[in-house]
Amino acid sequence: MTKTIETQRAYNTSRRRLMQGTGLAVAAMSLLPTMTVKSALAQTSDWDKVFPKSETVDHQKVSFKNRYGIMLAGDLYLPKNRGSQPLPALAIGGPFGAVKEQSSGLYAQTMAERGFAALAFDPSYTGESGGEPRNIASPDINTEDFSAAVDYLGLQGTVDRERIGVIGICGFGGMALNAVAVDKRVKAVVATTMYDMTRVMSKGYNDGVTPEQRAQALEQMSRQRWVDAENGTPAYQPPYNELKGGEAQFLVDYNDYYMTPRGYHPRAVNSGNAWSQTTPLSFMNMPILTYIAEISPRPLLLVHGADAHSRYFSETAFAAAAEPKELMIIPDANHTDLYDRMDKIPFDRIADFFGQHLA
Repeated sequence: MTKTIETQRAYNTSRRRLMQGTGLAVAAMSLLPTMTVKSALAQTSDWDKVFPKSETVDHQKVSFKNRYGIMLAGDLYLPKNRGSQPLPALAIGGPFGAVKEQSSGLYAQTMAERGFAALAFDPSYTGESGGEPRNIASPDINTEDFSAAVDYLGLQGTVDRERIGVIGICGFGGMALNAVAVDKRVKAVVATTMYDMTRVMSKGYNDGVTPEQRAQALEQMSRQRWVDAENGTPAYQPPYNELKGGEAQFLVDYNDYYMTPRGYHPRAVNSGNAWSQTTPLSFMNMPILTYIAEISPRPLLLVHGADAHSRYFSETAFAAAAEPKELMIIPDANHTDLYDRMDKIPFDRIADFFGQHLA
């Protein structure tokens, strides 16, 4: 996958098909050839992030297994001037369809600059992490990925295992909340520009899917399983994020991040690659925020852009969560602004939040 962005764009189809109207466009997806992805954990030693390397942070490639035996690839960021005492630590994942070289890595490096040990990881089946077939997702396994990152951090001599927090971005914001509800080792959690992927896949944007549309999507994906079983490999959705004109603004925003030098990365699902056609199946009847109140009494901070199409996810989650909780709305910010806009992401507030609750 060494094509330039321009070449990549030339064969992409519109991301409108991902969740257009109902959020279940998988029902209309055509078959694509099996994707070829390099074997898991063939990690590059080069600095291949979409953000510049900090001179005040040490970086190293790491790997660790989750509870399902899948080997995950991560980038561990540590402050250079860290002294001899164990550090508070953060496990960081997201956005959905992104890799650790993008937003989660930027968050991790920035939090390391503020004195935290920070681990950005690729979820199972994506990026440099293990798992076959490639580019599939699971609300259960991806929730587990956060706890596996906590496992890893708690075994490091540089980390105080009683001072571990979690940051989830976009679709992995919802996974993070689900993980922290069940994993009582985590002392505090932040979710930025959060998506509840089980809600949007099962109900569509703004819960607009009808029972008939849901049944139709499930019918097609169920039958697609026979096709995949016969072929011995999954079919994939069309590549994401080419614009043809007339798309909703949030799709334009996604393109501006994932398909330009701002955020493009060849391993990211969202940078001209695709999820399998049957990926939504496991999300359709598993609402991951059912037990969000059980994060309490540990503190929760939700951060969302005032202009984000996804703002309602954080507002709904905030209403369902128990105290202590905080919802921070960032003026003049859309969904993807909180991926990488340093003037929009409230890193000072996030650092203060963890500084207080991981003390």
